[in-house]
Amino acid sequence: MTGAAPVVLIGPMGAGKSSVGRKLARRLGLAFIDTDRRIAAAHGPIPTIFAERGESVFRDLEAGAVRDAMRDGGVIAVGGGAVTHEATREALVGARIVLLTVSQDAVADRIRGSDRPLLAAGGLDAWQTILDERAATYASLAHVVVDTSRRPMSAVVDEILQWLEEGPR
Repeated sequence: MTGAAPVVLIGPMGAGKSSVGRKLARRLGLAFIDTDRRIAAAHGPIPTIFAERGESVFRDLEAGAVRDAMRDGGVIAVGGGAVTHEATREALVGARIVLLTVSQDAVADRIRGSDRPLLAAGGLDAWQTILDERAATYASLAHVVVDTSRRPMSAVVDEILQWLEEGPR
């Protein structure tokens, strides 16, 4: 699998992109990159970036982080809204893109008490609204869709590995 196109995990907040990504990278023997962590390490906490500099500045920083991650390769988890930015979508060209989905019921426990800026005022209703707005973009980019609702993480990783072994696209 070394030298292959990066595997990029996209999907809504709380779908498990970072958790699945870490385990998938370990199983593949590849590096794992969480673009949100890279942004926070370089620019400070994401809620602070949103509050002080705005979402558009954050999306520009995110597009740069995704471009860098694509150059580095491996398994990449991007933020839930990364795909809303045209430069980020362009940066994903050539990647093997996995859309992780999760039901509203299953995500409720995952996002409870979250400091995610876009959920601050609306909680689960805001999560659903955001998902509805992004669903078509997620679907247009995805090469495979894997549901993470109420499933062991190992089963999710196994399903992605099987897809990779069968030769995506």
